[in-house]
Amino acid sequence: MNFNLTQIPERTVKPRQSGITMVMDKGLSIEEAKNLMSVGHPHIDVVKLGFGTAFVTPNLKEKLAVYRSFDMPVYFGGTLFEAFLIRNQFDDYIEVCKEFGVSYMEVSDGSITIPHSEKCGYIEKLSKHGVVLSEVGSKDAAHIIPPYKWIELMTAELSAGAAYVIAEAREAGNVGIYRGSGEVREGLVQEILTKVPAEKILWEAPQKAQQLYFLELIGCNVNLGNIAPSEIIALEAMRIGLRGDTFELYLDK
Repeated sequence: MNFNLTQIPERTVKPRQSGITMVMDKGLSIEEAKNLMSVGHPHIDVVKLGFGTAFVTPNLKEKLAVYRSFDMPVYFGGTLFEAFLIRNQFDDYIEVCKEFGVSYMEVSDGSITIPHSEKCGYIEKLSKHGVVLSEVGSKDAAHIIPPYKWIELMTAELSAGAAYVIAEAREAGNVGIYRGSGEVREGLVQEILTKVPAEKILWEAPQKAQQLYFLELIGCNVNLGNIAPSEIIALEAMRIGLRGDTFELYLDK
């Protein structure tokens, strides 16, 4: 940090097991990726190339090399995994990850239907090749999953080998653990936390109000994802009480 301040909460240090910040790269250029890393790399733990953007990103290997030069893990969005799967190209997906040096992989079923035992099988297979993040929740706002089912799915996927389970919210933060308005489904979140360890859940929280909710509920070392590249420094400041929303959160009363 640039100067001394007392009463700052202790953040976990990289490589972190909790307090993770996942950034969504939806198509940054190579220069933009360099700029992001120049200021954000101390505060970013993993970068997701959103949905299927990796397929159409020019100079993909060069951009991945930028992230790699900062020891920054990168993974392809779960939608790309599903695109390979629905075309019966699961083995091709593994080969693509190897070819591009991607050792983090997301397993999701937000756009297609996969029997859960089969999904867990994919998690188990991919966990032999790298770090698996599995996403729970549908991208269809009309598909409401009851809390007991979220717990059941998350627990099974962690047991199958997922390092973290991702609580689905989409890039806009208006499905899954959120209502269409972006409001947190608080009862759902709190029930999940009675059975699933907070440090094993990556909450997709693209909106500031959503980030604030989880910071107040779980603390500065909550795992947050789908963060916009332009919001990294602002989020880190909010995590430690240096933004108006959390200013008094850690001060001695």
